[in-house]
Amino acid sequence: MKIFIARLAGTPVFDPAGDQIGRVRDVVVAIAGTTPPRVHGLVVEVQPRRRVFLPITRVRGIEAGSVVFSGQINVRRFEQRATETLAIGEILDLEVEVEGQRMTVLDLAMEENRRAEWTITKVAVVKGGSGLGLRRRGPTRIVDWAEVKGFGAVQKDQGAANLLVAFETMRAADLASALHELPDKRRVEVAAALDDVRLANVLEELPERDQIGIMSRLSPGRAADVLEEMNPDDAADLLQDLPAEQAEALMALMEPEEAASVRRLLVYPEDTAGGIMTSEPVVLPPNATVAEALAHIRQRDVTPTVAAQVYVARQPIETPTGRYLGLAHFQRLLREPPSALLGGVMDTSIDPIRPEYTLNQVTSYLATYNLMAVPVVDEVGRLVGAVTVDDVLDHLLPDDWRERDHGPETDHD
Repeated sequence: MKIFIARLAGTPVFDPAGDQIGRVRDVVVAIAGTTPPRVHGLVVEVQPRRRVFLPITRVRGIEAGSVVFSGQINVRRFEQRATETLAIGEILDLEVEVEGQRMTVLDLAMEENRRAEWTITKVAVVKGGSGLGLRRRGPTRIVDWAEVKGFGAVQKDQGAANLLVAFETMRAADLASALHELPDKRRVEVAAALDDVRLANVLEELPERDQIGIMSRLSPGRAADVLEEMNPDDAADLLQDLPAEQAEALMALMEPEEAASVRRLLVYPEDTAGGIMTSEPVVLPPNATVAEALAHIRQRDVTPTVAAQVYVARQPIETPTGRYLGLAHFQRLLREPPSALLGGVMDTSIDPIRPEYTLNQVTSYLATYNLMAVPVVDEVGRLVGAVTVDDVLDHLLPDDWRERDHGPETDHD
């Protein structure tokens, strides 16, 4: 039975008891000339975002929607050996040669032989170079591994369209984790192939050095477009990590309104409420209805923590707003008639905080009142933003928390 590897990406992995322990993120193979590569095992991501190695000898079944293994899985972090290749991360989109024609790798098929060994036997290719994009040119061909030349070549621009197809259902945080594990060259290629919104979401989940590495390889215009799609607080954090001249040049290329939101955040120290707040909470005037408020927080691009409450302020309702009046919790909104006005259902018992509040003060405030977010107002009572609990967590955790592995590091068996 042929198993196409790209389709394995994201497949749940179950232990002998039937409990899901993680998801497949890649397949580890050993390439040696024209001989069909042996499959060493699977890279499985277990929580908390740790990649471990599952030897193929322990895999007892690969079916639609599941991988089942026997025995125990070693939870030590996966370390790729020099002789190994990641089938999804490093081979998809590779430009190869078949019968003298330039082809691009779309997928690989592995099969189990009579000796119970898994090898890569087939390669799915399409005519053309690596810059195909998601719209393929020409029919797909399935050829034997031995018919393909060029797997050992290092290519300047491999492209990433087909790898992204394999990863398209991943959440931004999971895709960021996958990117972090790729070689630097491949990481930049994949990031460059993402659209602006997807790349912005992924950048927000990447460690600082990965963010800088990717942004430095984008054209200034593209980098500015991506910054515009990021949450202003995340964009401000990224810009603070760049050289001042580069940061200023990028803000000059951004749309004035988007750049202004980021600049307002950059004036505050990083470890204060002003430095960690989002400048784009959901804000409505007191004469807006509950139905309007629910429609705003129902929007797909509003995160759960931001959608937890709607802030009520006088016009203008863009930050910095008119005078801040109160807030309406989403649970209260669900209990009120859709025609009710926000001015009549808002909570005025939660006092807003000032931008100069320290991180510890903000944390204590959220914990004391069991809040998902807290409004931030300036010296004249205008709403300038809101600090959400996820903003606080990002700054309470160590700077390298996205890169940390809480288990031991070692080579796999």
